Amino acid sequence: MMRDGYVVTWQGQEYDAVPDGDRVRIYSTRPADGFTEVKPGRYVRVLQPDEYEEIAYVRTLCTWRGEPFIVLAEADTWLRLEYTGGRAPVARQLGLEEFDYGVYQGWAPAAEVHDRYEHRV
Repeated sequence: MMRDGYVVTWQGQEYDAVPDGDRVRIYSTRPADGFTEVKPGRYVRVLQPDEYEEIAYVRTLCTWRGEPFIVLAEADTWLRLEYTGGRAPVARQLGLEEFDYGVYQGWAPAAEVHDRYEHRV
């Protein structure tokens, strides 16, 4: 499992969320009171700042080949990783692509990835 995005705690439950100015949109896969269906199986509710308990950014971090990474995506038995070590020669040595200036990403077999955990900001 991997997560990379905002979450909000509302009425004791955690929801995927998107900040929208001073409000926040929360999402559910099930219909519930006050939620509007935006597409089949996807429901949204807009909350004011005083309606929710907490907002945080959750990111999944890991280690691959002894170096630190963010997990960006999962596809079957592969993980899309972004290198956070800040050393371009190491990134190139690992065979990563320069996605943007100084930003290195690549696919790694999930079985080779270790120490996966969620970091809340």
